[in-house]
Amino acid sequence: MASEITVAGGGIFGLACAWELTRRGRKVRLFEAVRIGAGASGGHVGALAPHAPENWNAKKQVQLDALIAAVGWWAEVGAAGGVDPGYARTGRIQPVPDGAQARMAERVEAAQAHWPAWAGMELTDAPLGPLVPASASGLWLVDRLTARISPRRAGAALAAAIRAQGGEIVEGQAAPDTPAIWATGVAGLAPFGGNGIKGQSALLAMDLPDAPQAFADGLHVVPHADGTVAIGSTSERDVADLGTDGQLEALIDKARALCPVLRDAPVVDRWAGIRPRAASRAPLVGPWPGRPGHYVANGGFKIGLAMAPACAGMLADLILEGRDTIPRDFRPELRAGG
Repeated sequence: MASEITVAGGGIFGLACAWELTRRGRKVRLFEAVRIGAGASGGHVGALAPHAPENWNAKKQVQLDALIAAVGWWAEVGAAGGVDPGYARTGRIQPVPDGAQARMAERVEAAQAHWPAWAGMELTDAPLGPLVPASASGLWLVDRLTARISPRRAGAALAAAIRAQGGEIVEGQAAPDTPAIWATGVAGLAPFGGNGIKGQSALLAMDLPDAPQAFADGLHVVPHADGTVAIGSTSERDVADLGTDGQLEALIDKARALCPVLRDAPVVDRWAGIRPRAASRAPLVGPWPGRPGHYVANGGFKIGLAMAPACAGMLADLILEGRDTIPRDFRPELRAGG
């Protein structure tokens, strides 16, 4: 094993892998073809929200473990580099649709079976917080497991931590074709299938740093520590442009209607990006088939920020210790034409 490990890609997966290797004492060089956070990891939302606890599987367990460990993992990142990633476990409120009460009660039972007791999913008729969407049933599903992080600050915090611990980050240059961890987002999905899904999001100016986030009708409304609230995201298949358009404006209007406290909050930033969605919908983590010394970390799509620390840990275990704990569903498999 070479003394220096190369990582390709400065999004959340590449940065998390580089940091995990660095914190374990390895020399790392990370290449980012544009700049840190230039791709799908440069958005706004940052909802570290768990999968529904029904139909439990290996992917949900990995995500749960990552969400539980996140508070310590991100605290270490912030302390190492001196940049606050904007992490906080503030919880989540979801309105229960009329007619879905029994199904949501089953969800609460599933959470009690699989989540730690402190994570506390429950049904309530009186949720607390300024971002409470209207509920046709008069009930809301709340939990204490859901957290938030600022995607851009998370990337900056990881880059600072890597550099502070002696790692090297080269921006504006693609990685050489040598053995590496390949975390290059949509551009790196081609051999493994999958596709890019465009997402648009916005930041509104409103200072609600400790408020629980809301999730309603597919929309995330996430307060951040810097006096903003993130709104997102659209999911647009077969769209390659990076412009924002009327779909985002409709999303902002929807958020204002769902959470009236946002009605007059000005929009301070708009964003669009292409997120990597693997064919299996699970992240791609593990050795690149047929290329000894090459590894893949990709396909985070909507769960990349939550899953990246766990995926980086499993890959570091494999590379440094030969210990393989990667779920079968995560392993990269070449697709036709790959």
